[in-house]
Amino acid sequence: MTRHTAGRRPIIGITGAIERARWSVWQAEAAVVARTYIDQVRDAGGMPILLPPDDESALAPEYLLEHLDGLVLTGGLDLDPASYGARPHQATITGDGERDRFELALCYAAVEADLPVLGICRGVQVLNVALGGTLIQHVPDVVGDERHLPELGTYGSHEVELVAGSLVARTIGAERIVVHSHHHQAVDELGDGLVAVGRSLPDGIVEAIEVPERDFVCGVQWHTEEERPFSPLLRELVERARARLAERAAAAEGAFSEGV
Repeated sequence: MTRHTAGRRPIIGITGAIERARWSVWQAEAAVVARTYIDQVRDAGGMPILLPPDDESALAPEYLLEHLDGLVLTGGLDLDPASYGARPHQATITGDGERDRFELALCYAAVEADLPVLGICRGVQVLNVALGGTLIQHVPDVVGDERHLPELGTYGSHEVELVAGSLVARTIGAERIVVHSHHHQAVDELGDGLVAVGRSLPDGIVEAIEVPERDFVCGVQWHTEEERPFSPLLRELVERARARLAERAAAAEGAFSEGV
């Protein structure tokens, strides 16, 4: 490895939101992300870096990606339906648009660069829309009940069946699991290159997607960052990022040796 990468932890970008927050004696707008994402990445051996919405980076995301070894797209408010050519449902709640623009551009560029990517809840929806897919704007309209979001601020639970041999199933080590659920939107039409590899039981809502042509690009509708003692998916993301970092360092070392 080069002196810039030897012994370095893989840097994992974690997208955050701008929210009204309170800390110490202050109450103001702040860039926030749930600590569970940070702890999971850190405990897996990664270096978590918060990525707040940034329109300037959305214009040239490749420059930001040069400094990352992996990307986690986190939960949050609904995507603007205009981003996938739809009109808003009365239950759709969106932000100011900057986070959408930033994350959609960053996600698309990360997939193109074959960076390890994991989308969680809103993040799986970002992954799908970034690649040209669409969303179900209000899941209860489709399934007829509130099981995917039984109460605001509280996780529900339901079963998910995974496709045998898929990246998500192999990483988790099971084909049927119970998940932490808190969403009212979901993947509808799949984006380019994506396949559905997990569906909720018994209603068949898409819960996991992946890009078979990439090393590790996947998304899950459930909150894997809440799993204990650790999230297999977040741990695997960090491991894939570590391997990618080592490969790039070896290639750089080889190029340097040839040039000497």
